[in-house]
Amino acid sequence: MSFFDLFKRPSGLRIDPLGTDSASRLAAIHGASFAQPWSTLEFERLLGERGVVGDGVFLGSATKPSGFVLSRIVLDEAEILTVAIAPDARGKGYSIPLLERHLDELSRRAVRNVYLEVEEGNDPALALYRRFGFEETGRREGYYQKADGTRVAALTMTLGL
Repeated sequence: MSFFDLFKRPSGLRIDPLGTDSASRLAAIHGASFAQPWSTLEFERLLGERGVVGDGVFLGSATKPSGFVLSRIVLDEAEILTVAIAPDARGKGYSIPLLERHLDELSRRAVRNVYLEVEEGNDPALALYRRFGFEETGRREGYYQKADGTRVAALTMTLGL
């Protein structure tokens, strides 16, 4: 049993690896989640790259994910590239088992340190990452541009596995 097995999982969902066939759905979720969305082509390219790992959360018998996480592994380190949950699935705790499964997979692949960036003020994401033990290690002022044109800091976070 891993440390992450201690978290309660919502019922009626499964976490499965993602392939390039999920790219359009991921682009739609990403577009509903971020001011600077990634295209279907960008997701196809990422999912086809060696070292990129993607996991999706699927509700019930759904064939399309309701959320996802993508990471890039280089040697014994990984960077979480993006995490997003569809608007109609937010606030239900689905990101917890999604990130749990993803971090377990990274650990199985001999990753020792995981890095990510998160927009300052994204309280749900910060709470999720802190719940898993991520610690703030840096700050990039004005890194993200919001939809209204204002700029906000990116917080860099690290987790040792």
